[in-house]
Amino acid sequence: MNRDKSTFLIILQLLIITSLVIMDLVNQPQGIFRGVLFTMLFVITGILLFMRFQFITKLKGIVVELKRAIHGNFNTRLLANDDHILAEVIFSINELIEQLDKFQVQTIKSEAVRKSLLSNISHDIRTPLTSIIGYVDALKDDIAASEEEKQEYLAIISKKANSLKQLIDEIFHMAKLDADEVPLKEESLDFAEIARESLIEFLPVLKKYDIELKVRIPEENCLIMADRLSLLRIIRNIINNAVHYGREGKVLGIELTETAREYQLLVWDRGPGISKVNLSRVFERMYRSDQSRNPLNGGSGLGLAIAKALVEKNRGRIWVESIPWEKTTFGFSIPKHNE
Repeated sequence: MNRDKSTFLIILQLLIITSLVIMDLVNQPQGIFRGVLFTMLFVITGILLFMRFQFITKLKGIVVELKRAIHGNFNTRLLANDDHILAEVIFSINELIEQLDKFQVQTIKSEAVRKSLLSNISHDIRTPLTSIIGYVDALKDDIAASEEEKQEYLAIISKKANSLKQLIDEIFHMAKLDADEVPLKEESLDFAEIARESLIEFLPVLKKYDIELKVRIPEENCLIMADRLSLLRIIRNIINNAVHYGREGKVLGIELTETAREYQLLVWDRGPGISKVNLSRVFERMYRSDQSRNPLNGGSGLGLAIAKALVEKNRGRIWVESIPWEKTTFGFSIPKHNE
């Protein structure tokens, strides 16, 4: 609105000046009309100067508010006025400040997550490492009374070392995923065949814990476009999680179903399950319930986070549902390959 007023006044000023020039050129008498024109010119010039000072004052106010935002006060907001051009600028600045505010909040959350992650990683590395050092010192000091006891110590050291290696491997893989350094080689795959192949390596473990396996995988081809290695890792991580935390239920189920646009692999067990409080956090890095913190359960706390990242890289989705001691299901989907 102010811009339109300024434009109108400038045009009017130009017309008055033009009229005065024409009057001088044609030697018109310098009467009352000429005086009125000069008066109007003076008034218009005064109004324009006032509007100019008002505009400068508003700009200075905007600069002050922007400096507050620059110094971290993202609660500040600029007030719009009736100049629609300036109002658009102010709206854009307010939107930018709002985005910066959200970014700051996200940064604070990310920093908290990073600190928690480092704390958990140091805990999970220090625990087996301390145990390994203890048993090595025991062997060095000949604390073991017999050869059988020595072999038992060595078995424990080997188990702890393997757990530590697995944790380091998964931390390394998660870092590569974050840096987008995990190349995907998409190809046409039979989801059913991949699921059956993944199950084979778990048969000895299922037998060891006397876990009944219930499988419903179609015999026909279930074609998808995905990266083979990442798909195998997704399934392995989910099944490994189900075996670790659901083996008390003595049943492991694997089902491959389909919808109009995707195939879904469901891995379920009848173990203690996951409380509603923890359901929304199971895919967070290093997040584990108190029960899973028990060293007997093992696990790095990164398996499901890696599975989620890989599923999303393959344009799929992942979810979990749980009714403790009845059925806990981890499922993920991959889009169908339409030839």
